[in-house]
Amino acid sequence: MTVQSIRTMTGGCQCGRVRYTAEVKPEKAYLCHCNMCKKATGGVSIAFVNPPKDKVEWHSEPDWYQSSPIARRPFCSHCGTPLGFDFVEGGKNIDLTVGSFDDPTPFRPDHNYATESMLEAWADVRHLKGYTSAENTKVVEMWKAAGVEPPE
Repeated sequence: MTVQSIRTMTGGCQCGRVRYTAEVKPEKAYLCHCNMCKKATGGVSIAFVNPPKDKVEWHSEPDWYQSSPIARRPFCSHCGTPLGFDFVEGGKNIDLTVGSFDDPTPFRPDHNYATESMLEAWADVRHLKGYTSAENTKVVEMWKAAGVEPPE
């Protein structure tokens, strides 16, 4: 049996305008494969964690997009970072995007959701060759020419 720990973690958007603190269970993250989430993020799926709304403190209020008659999504209108998913009525919890946390390394996927829309070709990519960012010398040179070190 796995013990699930509640951790207080911080996160926010890419530009730093929207910030939050949340009490989460990192072992209970999940991947959503629904077509709406794919469109909302531009990805093949999105990783979420689902803490209670009363355990999320927005230090600066996100913008909200009413993505359907039943749901809305927090985001930053300045940099475009998707921050989550929230039911308009009745939901006690809110989804926060795993990638918007300052340190997403503790998160572990617990399940997949909306598997009817899952893109099977993207389910397991371990067999593909991998490249580090540092191996892309042209991009590294562009960052250095801009006067900064390349991000990880």
